[in-house]
Amino acid sequence: MREVYTIKDLRDWRTATADCDPPLRLAVIGDPVAHSASPPMHNAALVALGIPARYTRLHIKPDELTEALGLLHGAGFIGINCTIPHKAGVLNAVDIADDGAKRAGGVNTVVVRPDGKLHGFSTDGPGFSRAVRESFDTELRDLRVLVLGAGGGAGRAIAMQCAEEQCPALTLLNRSLDKLEPLLDDIAKIYPFDRVSSGDLSDLFLKIGLANSDLIVNCTALGMNPGERSPVPAKYLTASHLIYDTVYVGHRTPLLTAGDSVGARGANGLSMLLHQGVLSFRHWFQREPDIEVMRAALLTRARAREQK
Repeated sequence: MREVYTIKDLRDWRTATADCDPPLRLAVIGDPVAHSASPPMHNAALVALGIPARYTRLHIKPDELTEALGLLHGAGFIGINCTIPHKAGVLNAVDIADDGAKRAGGVNTVVVRPDGKLHGFSTDGPGFSRAVRESFDTELRDLRVLVLGAGGGAGRAIAMQCAEEQCPALTLLNRSLDKLEPLLDDIAKIYPFDRVSSGDLSDLFLKIGLANSDLIVNCTALGMNPGERSPVPAKYLTASHLIYDTVYVGHRTPLLTAGDSVGARGANGLSMLLHQGVLSFRHWFQREPDIEVMRAALLTRARAREQK
């Protein structure tokens, strides 16, 4: 089994994967996708349950998405996960999308039904909620939340989850204010307008948002690479802040490092990946995977990346 497959492989999947036993019937699609930690996590769960299928990575470019989705049923796929930049595109392409995916504005989990129909779901928001509960031993409904990068796919899903759980206050910041407008309109349908604040990522709005928040959630890409600046300077943070960085990499992100310097509690995106993965697995198999087996696989991979 190769680390990454492409649209060319998907066009003749049985030939491209002839050396794979059990067969590859699940995948994460993205552009890029080689960094994804989903395969070891899901493969560990599949082995533990004795399911004769394996999970891989598919590098699919935006102009290949429609073709790729159309090939899944014929290639024998059970389902896929979707990551950047495909979540919104898949939402528009599936045959049926559940209400959670519509509210999130994107699909991260697809089930390929026996009749070839594609059913789309979003497990990002519920996965985030479970990750917060596990990381900080508290519930979203009890936290004032600041979302950085709320205009993107993960940011929107997290913001909508916070609104659904009726957190006491919600502050949404994004580099482009235009991208917040559709989100604010949708949040207003389910959440009190007077609890929402919004703005750009300037120091002015950061300071205001931080003063009125318990939980800071980073959904920007800042932190993917070592040496990048923190989206929030350490001087603006306090020990009472909880910090959740959706970025998961082999190093401590700049935001988490900034939080460490003032004694703030923090967690990275591995726990969200874990919990959304558990929920995806349920959609595919209607069975409960062993979460500790999945967690151990993620941690093993994370430690290996840290040593590189």
